[in-house]
This record gives sequence, C-alpha cells and structure tokens, in this order.
Amino acid sequence: MAPKIDPAILAALSLDAATTSIVSHGGSGFASTFKITSTVEGKEKLFFVKQGNGKASEIMFTGEHASLNAIHNAVPSLCPKSYANGKLSTGNGSFLATDFLDLSHSSTSPSAASHGGSNMTLAQKLAKLHSAPAPVPDGYARAMFGFPVPTCCGETEQDNGFRERWAEFYGECRLRGVARKAEGKQGVDGEVQRLVEGVVGEVVPRLLGEGWLRDGRTGGVIVPVVVHGDLWSGNHGRGSIGGGPAEEVVFDASAAWAHSEFEFGIMGMFGGFGGSFNKEYWKYKPKDEPVEEWEDRVQLYELYHHLNHYAMFGGGYRGGAVRIMQRLIKKYGSNS
Repeated sequence: MAPKIDPAILAALSLDAATTSIVSHGGSGFASTFKITSTVEGKEKLFFVKQGNGKASEIMFTGEHASLNAIHNAVPSLCPKSYANGKLSTGNGSFLATDFLDLSHSSTSPSAASHGGSNMTLAQKLAKLHSAPAPVPDGYARAMFGFPVPTCCGETEQDNGFRERWAEFYGECRLRGVARKAEGKQGVDGEVQRLVEGVVGEVVPRLLGEGWLRDGRTGGVIVPVVVHGDLWSGNHGRGSIGGGPAEEVVFDASAAWAHSEFEFGIMGMFGGFGGSFNKEYWKYKPKDEPVEEWEDRVQLYELYHHLNHYAMFGGGYRGGAVRIMQRLIKKYGSNS
C-alpha cells in the first residue's frame, strides 16, 4: 500500500494533492524517508521528506532545517535547500522537506559549469563555506559562536547557546555537554569525567584561547563561520540537487557557527577525504596559527565525536576518547 502524504506537508509546500505523489526512498537510522513528486507552475518538482515521531524528531528536524539553509545560503550548490519542517497533522510526528538530492546522478560530463552548476570541488566549496563570516544573531552586536536552534549530531541533542569566545563554547557546549549525555546514557564514569574536566580546564584554553589561536590569513582572532558539523564520508556524495547538474554535495548537516577547523575532527576520525583534498583546501583556506599545533587541535575536535559515539553506542569509543585526553593533558596540562 502506497504511503499517504500528510496534509501538513502539502500545506507547508503549497502542493496540490491531485498532482502530488509520494514513495519511500532511501533510509535513515532515525526517520522514514520519502520522495515526493508534484507539479509546480506546470513543471515537475521533486522533494525529499523525512518523517519521525516524538519530541526528539521535532528537535532534530528543526536543527537540520536551519543547518541545511545556513550552508545553502553561503554556498548554494553544496547542499539541498530545506523548505519546511514542522508537526504532522496526524499523530505526534514531525517532518522535514528539502530539495530532492539524486545521488545516482553522478555523471561528470557534460560539465556542471556548462549547465549552470558551479563545477567546484568539495575542497573549494568547503573552503568558501569556512571563509564566510557567520551572521550577527538577532539581539547581538557581533557574530557569536553557537547557533540559533539546537541541533543533533546523530541522536545527541547539542546545546548551541551563544558564546563570545570559541574556547568557552567548545569547552562548555560541546565537551562538557556531550560528557553529560554520555553519563546519562552509559552511567557515571569517574575517569572519563576527570579527564574531560582536565581537558576543558587546561587543554582547551591553551590550544583554543583567544589570545593564542589566530586566523591563518589575517593573524587576527578567530571569527565564527558555518560548519557542517558531522562531515564524514557517509554525509558526502556527488549528485544532482533538484534536477540540476551533478555536484559535490553534503547532507545530514548538524551546523554551528564555529571555528572552521572543527570540521576536521569528524573527517579525521573516519579517515578524512585524502591528502589531495587537504592540500587543495589549504590553498584556499590556510591552516590557522600556530600551524604546528594544527594536528593537536584536530585531535581535540575529534575528541568530541569519540565522546558522542561513546554516548550513543558505548563500547570501544570510550577507549579512543580516553587515549586522546590522556595524550593532550600530558602535553598541554599544567604538569606537562
């Protein structure tokens, strides 16, 4: 039996039920996923829709909607545009509706540039994203680290409360925040708790402090930029957005206004995108200063994702987190 389109989705997208159909498409660990085909102004229009149940899905979809559009607004060809999210008219479910991303449309010719595409590499697109200063949030006089709404990395809800300083945001909203989530899911772990406090208290100010960490191009303080937030190989592909040409694209975003190098934490954890990617990226967006501490900063950012995977899955991810923390504290702690 074919799925039915919830009236709330039709209303949010201003679609006519008589010319709109829906089929299951793909899969997700946290949601049901669909392709919607409709007629808009006499032309076929495709949408991708996620549906989930409960408050957690509502928070997740609200965050993903804002994340995709933050990226899309900065680099339109990098990810699908999100059109709507909200509550379904039946049950306690929620939805997210975006441009349809066809990852099977991966042909490299004819060129994207000749058909309206950007023809930019992933490295170029990310460097452009990471070079565009974040907007100033409503009610503030300057750009802030954080994000207007909570987001989810996997199933973990993230605190994106605004902070003026990156070290404060990363220590409190990311490391301490995910440590509390891990404690709630996996139980109290004295060693992990002690190490996290050591990293937040000593390593984070030492590596990320405003008087130390500097922009690699200007030499000035780090300014917040949009990051994807969960950019591993499974959230990247080559495909067609909304029937357009094949492009390098990303999806399932968990964005924040953050330090650009935070992106490399999850990328490094799962093998990255290769040395040629890094070299090209750094040509457009150089490593920040001190350059010699880049690998340690990335390890510090990778730590968040080890702790998050430990929170979600337990097991072996604890060991990876502990090893990173022990090494960084030994090198940068007060007794080093």
